[in-house]
Amino acid sequence: MNTSNHIHSELSILILIDLQGRLMPAIDQGEAVLNQCIRTAKIAQLLEIPIIGTEQSPSSLGSNAESIKSFCSTTISKEHFNACADGLTEAIPSNRQQCILMGCETHVCLLQTALKLIDEGYDVSVVVDGVGSRRALDKQVALDRLQTAGARLITGEMLGFEWLKSAQNPAFKEVLALLK
Repeated sequence: MNTSNHIHSELSILILIDLQGRLMPAIDQGEAVLNQCIRTAKIAQLLEIPIIGTEQSPSSLGSNAESIKSFCSTTISKEHFNACADGLTEAIPSNRQQCILMGCETHVCLLQTALKLIDEGYDVSVVVDGVGSRRALDKQVALDRLQTAGARLITGEMLGFEWLKSAQNPAFKEVLALLK
């Protein structure tokens, strides 16, 4: 599954799952989750890492928060909980094998999407401080299941420094300001 124990910016794609306006107020620690997703999206943008968003049943749940939509080169509208069933895999550039997942809900759409990506041979990482569910227990059980299935559990700060690789990276100071 995992092509490497390391996450590489040039192989990464950031996938922001269902950070929708009508859903976020119901999410446990929803504001912190959204802020971490925005921070990570800013870092991805600085490092030229593509960003895809997904929206679950937008006619019912509304679209993603504007603060998220502005970062996404593509937003996939979906009815399936697993975004791959609605075109996510086709939207991932062939040179991007490391999928970094953030968003909601950890135990439903994020879980089902991550499991399918793992099944399809992608190297999947889940940013634990950038995912949420309505109930903390659902999030925790989903993270345990994802880890067992082969997803790498990471934090936003861990990811930022791993993408940078070195203090010599031209974007280091800008990224560091976002991480600290």
